[in-house]
Formats: sequence, C-alpha cells, structure tokens
Amino acid sequence: MRRVLVISYYWPPSGGSGVQRWVKFVKYLPAEGWEPVVFAPENADYPALDPSLGAEVPASVEVLRGPIWEPYKAYRKLTGAKSTEVTEISSGEKTFKQRLSLWIRANLFVPDPRIGWVKPSVKTLTKYLQEHPVDAIVTTGPPHSVHLIGQKLHEITGAPWIPDFRDPWSRMYYLRYLPMTESTWNKLRAMEQGVLDGCTKVLTCTPLVQEEFQAQTKTPVEMITNGFDEEDFTGPAPKPDGHFNITHTGLFAADGNPFTLWKVLEKMASSVPGFREDLRIRLVGKVDREVMEAIKAAGLADNVVALGPTDHATAVKEQRQASILILPLRNDPLYRPILPGKLFEYLASRRPILGIGQEDGAMARVIFDAKAGITADWEESAAMRAFIANAWVQHCEGGVPETTGEIDQYSRRSTAHQLAELLNSLK
Repeated sequence: MRRVLVISYYWPPSGGSGVQRWVKFVKYLPAEGWEPVVFAPENADYPALDPSLGAEVPASVEVLRGPIWEPYKAYRKLTGAKSTEVTEISSGEKTFKQRLSLWIRANLFVPDPRIGWVKPSVKTLTKYLQEHPVDAIVTTGPPHSVHLIGQKLHEITGAPWIPDFRDPWSRMYYLRYLPMTESTWNKLRAMEQGVLDGCTKVLTCTPLVQEEFQAQTKTPVEMITNGFDEEDFTGPAPKPDGHFNITHTGLFAADGNPFTLWKVLEKMASSVPGFREDLRIRLVGKVDREVMEAIKAAGLADNVVALGPTDHATAVKEQRQASILILPLRNDPLYRPILPGKLFEYLASRRPILGIGQEDGAMARVIFDAKAGITADWEESAAMRAFIANAWVQHCEGGVPETTGEIDQYSRRSTAHQLAELLNSLK
C-alpha cells in the first residue's frame, strides 16, 4: 500500500467542514490503496470542539503531532477578550485595541497567525521522512501557512506535493478588512504564487476557484468537492414533529444575515392562516447576536428554537427533519466561488434547500444541478416567498416531499476515489 502524508492544522477535535473533508478522506483512502499518515499540532488553539469526529478516524491511522506557538493568548491578554474570542475580521466598528491587534495580525503574521508552526514542523517532518518515506505529501489549508511546510518538504525530499485549497488565498473575501501594507500584500501574493508554481498539482474544492487558479499558474489544477458520508444518513429519516421547520445548521454569521427572509416569514406569519403557529426557525450551531436581533425585530422570536453548538449526529438529525433547509452565504461578491461544506450534507438530507446568495455562484450551480431547491439573491423576496409558500402547501397536505436529484458524485466514497486517482497520477 502506498503512503501519503497529510498535513492539517485542523484535526479532531475541531468540527468545521474542512476537518470533515479530511477525516472522511482519511477514512476511505485505505480502501483505495493509500495509507494516510496525519501530521497536526499538539497544542492548537482550536475555536470549536467536536470529539465525535475523532471516532471517524480508523485506529490504524498514524497521527503525528508537533508543537505550535500561536499569538492568541497574548491577544486575549492585551484586549481582555474571553478565552475563545478573537477580533472579528470584518467591516464593523472596532476599538483601538482591536484595530491594533488586527494591524499586528495582518503585518507581522504573514500569511496567518499559524506561521509559527512552519519551521518546527519542517524540522520534525524532515527527520520523520528520512526514516519513513512517503509517496506523496498533501497540505490542506486554510490556514494557508500549512502550505509553506509542504513547499519546504517538497524541496528537501522531492516527494510529490499537492496543496489542497479549501478556500481561496489572496482572493479570500475577508482579507479586504485586514489593514495590510502594500509590502505585506506583495509578500502574501508572492507566497501564494510560489506555492502554486512550486507544487506538483493544485487541488481545490470549487469549480470557480479552480478556474481562478488555472488562470494564475501553469501547474495543473484539479477540483474535488466536499461531500457527505452515506453512513451518516443511514436508516429512516426522523418522523416529522408536526411543525413547519425552517432549519439552519452550523455557524450563522452576521454578514450572512438574511434580512429579506425574516421579512418574508413575518409577512406570511401575519397573513397566512396557521403559519405562525406551525413555524419553527431551528438554529443548530453558533448564531451571531445580530442574526437573533434581526429575527426578534421581525416579530419571530417566539418561533425560534436555538439549539446552540451540537455534535455532528444531532446536526444531521435536524437537517433530515427540516421542512426547508436555509443556506445564506455571506453577503460579499468575493464569496461567489465558495461552496459551503454543509451544502453537501444538506443535499444528502434530501430536504428542499433555499440558498441565499449569488444566483450565478458556485452554490447555485450545485443546487440547480442536483434539483435540490433554489438560490435567491439576498433581496429576492418574491422568489423566497414562492418557494416557502409551495413548501407550506405541501406541509399542510401531509408533508414536504424529499428531493430526488442525482448526488452520488458527492458521496465521501466517491470523492475519496477521485483523490486516490489524483494521487495515482503523481510522478
């Protein structure tokens, strides 16, 4: 069996979609003839925990860990923030200490605050690879500093190397809110170009980012989307609870707050008989304060069921019990090429999806192709109302039916097979 070294900052217990991507790859790669070895930090300052994801990793997988220094403890001491807080990178108002911390983060920690992991990791892994050679190296970011580890190991060992971009790098939407100097921007772009030009092949998870990278480098750029694990969706769906459940799972960020949707729901609650009584807005995961305030302002506070952060199994159960799943993107033009990881689990839940975002974006393509729902622009109240009204009629007639589009290509077994083929092609 051939061996691949996977270098990932996020490794269980963190619960983001990027972690799920590589937990599932690692789970299914052995069946494709590849033995993964994982390298991750041993003392990372993770923002979220989901210990259940650790159970997904086969016991036979070798997991190596190395120390990392991160600036977050110093930041929290400077600003007086709580243990899990950092300054949000956004256009919102900031205190002087927050503006100072963002300037320091932007210009002294390039490309990101995990840059302190690079040198010790290269040293540790160079020694490891001398004694335990591998057939390929994969680095997965963000944080994109992880690619600098792969770049150096590729130069030292000559092993084929693939940087996996779960998000864009220099085109990431929130970078516009970092007060980077011109020289910092130039340094960041040079790092990105060096990675793109210096690797064996580039991997990303959305077609629009693939197109952007293909225009930027002569290195082959491949695309494998995120996906869903069929084993998470076995068994019959939970029985309907009698309510009209409009459900969102995962982080609900303020810059994706769908104000028009709340207004549509308020008008329907005021005009459609029985709608207010049956409506439940189920929020599963961390919800920014501004989102809750907007729902309250729309007169829908009594319709909210806020579960807070949950384990993955609970989130899946909530998805499968929804009447409609809502997926608002962050309201930013640069978010157009991004495919949220939760989209694929929404597809597997077989519930109608109301996407809110660019109607020509990557998410809209997938929802349309899978016949799984619609994508409406942030201000398209008529489209939102028509979609919800149709589901409401079906709910009143006995239940909203499952979607039936073709989604097999997004299963984790399928995406792991695609990855194995990519690894097999390396020379």
